[in-house]
This record gives sequence, C-alpha cells and structure tokens, in this order.
Amino acid sequence: MIRKSLYTLTIVAAFATFTSPNPASAQAMESVVPFKVGTFAINDVPTVGLVLQDDKLIIDLAAANRAMELRPQYSAITMPKDMLGLIEQYGYGLKFRIYEVVNWLTEENLLSGSDRPSYVHPVGSVDIMAPIQYPSKLMNAAVNFYTHACEGCNADEQAARNRERRESRGVPYLFLKPTRGAIIGDGDDIIMPFGRDRIEWEVEMAIVFGRTGKYISANRAYDHVFGYMVAMDISDRGGRPPGGYGSGSDWFVGKGHDTFAPHGPWIVPKEFYGDPMVRLHQTLVIDGVTVQEARAGDMIHNIPELIEYASSLITIFPGDVMQSGTSGGTGAGRVERASGSGYLIDGETISANIEGIGTLTHTVRIEKSIPDDLSGSQLPPVSTYRP
Repeated sequence: MIRKSLYTLTIVAAFATFTSPNPASAQAMESVVPFKVGTFAINDVPTVGLVLQDDKLIIDLAAANRAMELRPQYSAITMPKDMLGLIEQYGYGLKFRIYEVVNWLTEENLLSGSDRPSYVHPVGSVDIMAPIQYPSKLMNAAVNFYTHACEGCNADEQAARNRERRESRGVPYLFLKPTRGAIIGDGDDIIMPFGRDRIEWEVEMAIVFGRTGKYISANRAYDHVFGYMVAMDISDRGGRPPGGYGSGSDWFVGKGHDTFAPHGPWIVPKEFYGDPMVRLHQTLVIDGVTVQEARAGDMIHNIPELIEYASSLITIFPGDVMQSGTSGGTGAGRVERASGSGYLIDGETISANIEGIGTLTHTVRIEKSIPDDLSGSQLPPVSTYRP
C-alpha cells in the first residue's frame, strides 16, 4: 500500500478541486477594494457571499462569477459551494479569481444605482448565517487577558496581578467548544438553558485557519491564517451539582450549551485587516451599556503564541477556528447595568464589536420548560444545588 502524508493529500486535493475541470490563469493579483466573506440565506438558500461597500451590500459570489464568465476574456471556474470550500481553495489561487470578480463589479459600476444585478443584495434583505457551517474544531483561550485574570480588582490589585502573571506566564490554556449547535449567526437568539441563571458574556476575536499545519512556529503563524471574525464565548457559571464524580467547575457545563458560540457576522481575509496584535479593539455592549473594551496589549499570550501552542497539541485544518480570549468586564466584574445583575437576563440585547470586522447582535432568551419524561439524569437548575 502506498502511504502519503496527511499534508500532501490535503494540498493535492485542494489544488485538484480548484483546477479541475476548467483550469484558468487568474489575472488579478490585487483587489481594487477590500472585501469580507460570509454565508447568507438568500431566498432561503445558504449562499457564499462577498461583503462590499462598507458592509452595505452582499454579493452572491457564484452568481456574480457566472455573470462575469459571459465575457470572453474570463475563463470558467466553478465557485465552492460553502465557506469551508472557499477557505480550503483560497490560498491555492481562488483568491485571485475573487479579486477579479470584485474588480469587475467595481469597474462595471454594478454596485451602484437602482438597477443593480439580481445577485447584488442590500445587507438588510438577507439572513446573516454563521460564516462557517461548521469548523472541525473550535478552540478557545481561557483567561488570556490580564484584566480578565483579575475581575473587579482595584488599580493596585490589578498591577500586582499583572506583575505576577508576566513573571510566570507558562503556556496558554485552551479548551474545546462544540461546533454545530453551539455556533450561531448574527441575529440568532442566545438561549439560557432551563434553570441555568448564571450566564455570562465574553467578546473575543476568532482566528480562522486557512492552511493545514502541525507544530507551527509563532514566527510562521500568520502563514496559516485565513482571516478574522467576531465571536462570543457565552459561559454558564452555575457549575456542577453536588455529588457524583467531580464537583464545582465543569468546562462542558460551562461552555458547551447550544447557542453559546456566536460567530460572524462575516470573515475579513487577513490581507484586508492587518496585524491583529496592533489593530485589535473589541467591545461588548448590553442594552446600551458598554461592559467590555480591550485592545491586544492586554493579552497574556499573543495570537502567534496561541497558534504555536494549539498546533503543538493537534493538527490545524482549513476552516478551524481559535478564539483569543476575553478581557475584564464579564459578569464576574459586576459591571453596573440596568438589570443590576452580574449575569444575563431574559430579553437583553447583547452586541459584540471588533473594529474593522463588524458587530454581532443577539437577544437573550430563557428556556422556560423541559420535557416531563426526563429521568433525573439531566443537568439540574442551579437553584436546586444545596448550599
């Protein structure tokens, strides 16, 4: 039997998918305007789209490409059917074809006026889905901002904790979250599970990988990045009930519920964002009150270090996602809000923004009932825990 490495097979498959059966030489080496990419329900069909004109327009990529191919100077190339396919092929030449589509739309003035083509949609007329349906893994950095490591501290306490962490940073702490079920798109409701009333918020940058890799050096980390999106790490701080194996903190309970991984609203390819360790500015607002705001300088482990650590544990594949952690201002810090609560409550609106990427907005809803035929093995309401 002939054995081939995982990396060889991945590269060959991606190249073959892009070049067959209609090979073409891409002409555009640059895009005349920056763009973002996402997944959108257009006429109830999940569609890969481009985001243009300051996030005001969504372009059905496959339909625009077909229209462009009617011109004799453009060879026929089949666009990927989903975001995972786009990410896999992007670094193997597809990005230059997308540059051609964007340049053609711009040069032909197809993005302005009242008679836009049918494949150009106002952003408000489409349903914004989670960009990737779904990553093979979703990795998350825990306690990776100095201010989050000392929630509610005064200035002196924060300074002392910062010194302590800088002197003994160790290696990052990563955990996995589910993908399908947990990941939701912009506008979808965040559901507080039945009886779980200690739900917190965390705004985070999500790094989307574009190339397979194992033992990726921090010096080469950005070579494996496709782009960036906004994310939230919604957390259940209620913990495990008393009794049985283990007690107190439980990462599956704390991080694994449905709807606890909002992603989007789209992905900015890395060439249009720049260095996140210079540019990152993330905020989170609940019912008009800004509860979190941070820049990359508050990070304990930078993004290249996170990538090196993650890839030393597990192979990274195109479409995989890693979240870089959150700053202070979560429920543990008890930021004053109209509700007076340190946790989310039913009906609140929560918005997470990263400058240069976009904003995720969700309504918090509480699950009000569960089936009456459960045996008692389910996760119980926090209120039933014994003191």
